[in-house]
Amino acid sequence: MPNHYLRLFQQPKSAILLILGFASGLPLALTSGTLQAWMTVENIDLKTIGFFSLVGQAYVFKFLWSPIMDRYTPPLLGRRRGWLLITQVLLLIAIAGMGFLEPGSQLRWMAALAVIIAFCSASQDIVFDAWKTDILPAEERGTGAAISVLGYRLAMLVSGGLALWLADRYLGWQGMYWLMAALMLPCIIATLFAPEPTDAIPVPKSLEQAVVAPLRDFFGRNNAWLILLLIVLYKLGDAFAMSLTTTFLIRGVGFDAGEVGVVNKTLGLIATIIGALYGGILMQRLSLFRALLIFGILQAVSNAGYWILSVTDKNMISMASAVFFENLCGGMGTAAFVALLMTLCNKSFSATQFALLSALSAVGRVYVGPIAGWFVEAQGWPTFYLFSVVAAVPGILLLLVCKTTLEYTQNNDSFIPRSEFSSAYRIALRALMLGCALLAVWLVVLITNAIGLTNWAFNIQFLEWGALFAIGGILFGGLLDYLALRKTALV
Repeated sequence: MPNHYLRLFQQPKSAILLILGFASGLPLALTSGTLQAWMTVENIDLKTIGFFSLVGQAYVFKFLWSPIMDRYTPPLLGRRRGWLLITQVLLLIAIAGMGFLEPGSQLRWMAALAVIIAFCSASQDIVFDAWKTDILPAEERGTGAAISVLGYRLAMLVSGGLALWLADRYLGWQGMYWLMAALMLPCIIATLFAPEPTDAIPVPKSLEQAVVAPLRDFFGRNNAWLILLLIVLYKLGDAFAMSLTTTFLIRGVGFDAGEVGVVNKTLGLIATIIGALYGGILMQRLSLFRALLIFGILQAVSNAGYWILSVTDKNMISMASAVFFENLCGGMGTAAFVALLMTLCNKSFSATQFALLSALSAVGRVYVGPIAGWFVEAQGWPTFYLFSVVAAVPGILLLLVCKTTLEYTQNNDSFIPRSEFSSAYRIALRALMLGCALLAVWLVVLITNAIGLTNWAFNIQFLEWGALFAIGGILFGGLLDYLALRKTALV
C-alpha cells in the first residue's frame, strides 16, 4: 500500500481521532449491558432491568438538543472543543458517581445517574461528530471515520467484556466504574490538544435559526428525501442479519454459548476493526459513491454466509468464516457510511444535521428486531437470511439514483439546490415533523407509564400514527424527488 494512502495514520490528528472515538464508545455499555449485568448479579427484578434500557433513547433523540450546541459557544476552547470538554467532565463525574451506589438500596439514584450518563454521552457524540465533520477535508473523511470507529469499538470492548471480567475477578463493580471514570482523563487531555476548526464557519445568530436553518438547508437540496431513504435503507440488510445472530448460532445451528461468545464477539470485533480501517484506506483511492456501492454489495453478499450455515451441518470453521466475512464487510460499509454522513453536513449546522442523520440511520437497527423475530418464526432461518440479502438491494438501487448528487457534493463541497414542487415538498416535511412529534409523545407516555405516574393504555396509538406519518412523509418526499429527477432528465 503506497505511503500517501497511510498519511492520516501518521499524523497527530489520528491519535486524537482514536482517543475521542474511544471517549464516544466508553459510556454506552456502562448504561446498558454492563449495568444490566451488575443489576442481574444483585438480583434486581427483570421488569426494573428492562426499564433501565429506556435510557438508551437519548441516543435516538439527541437531535432535539443538538441545535443548542450549534448555536452557543462555551467560554473556553471554542464551539466544538468547549462542548466536548463540558460533556467529558460531566461523564467522568457521573460514571465515578455510579461507583458510590448499590443497586439493591439506591436504585433511584442509579437510574438518575444512568440518565445523566446517557444524556452526556449522546451530547458528546453530537459534538464529536460535528468536530470531525468540520476538521476533516473530503479526502480524509473515509480514513478519519475508520479511525474513530476503531476507537469506538475498542471502548465498547473495554467497557463491556473487559469491565465484566475486572468486576468479577479483581475490582468489584464499584471499583470497575471508578476505573472507567478514570479512563475519561486521557480523553479530556486529547480534547485539550485537539485543533479547533479554523474555517470561517458562520454560527447561527439565534436558537430559532439553529433549529430551522439546518432543516431548511437540508430539505432545500436536490434529492434530499431520496438521500434520507438511502440513509435508512443502506445498512438495512446488515441490520437484519445482525439482529438475531447470537440466537441463530445457538438455537438455529446448535453451537454452545461459549463457542458463540469467542467467535461472534472476539473474532467479529477484530473483523469489524480490520474492515473499517481497510475500508478507510481504500476510500482514499475510491470516490464516495464507488466506495458506498462496492462496500454495499459486499455487505449484501456477506449475509449469504449465514444462509449457508442454516442449510449445512454444524461446523466451527464455517461459523468463524461467516462471522469474520460478515463483520469485515460490515466494518467497510460503516466507514463509508460515516463518511457519507459527514459529506452531507453543512459545516454551519454540522452538529444538528449529523445528529438528525445519525438518528435516522439508527431506525433500521432499532426497529428490525421485532420484525426479524416474527419473520423467523413464520418462515425459518434459511428464508430469513436470504431475505437479509434481498433487503440490501433497495439501498443499493437508491445509491445508483443518487449518484449525480453525491458526486457533485463530494467534488464541490456544496449542494445542488432544489427547484421543483415547492408546495408539495412542504406537505412532506410537515408530515415528517408531525410523525416525529407523535413519536416523542409516545416515548413520554411510555416513560410515565413505566414509572407509575400514568396508566394510559392508548400510547400504542401514538407509536402507530407517528410511524405512519413519518414514513409517509419520507416516501412522499422521495416520490417528489424521483419525479423531479425525471422532469430534469426530460428537459
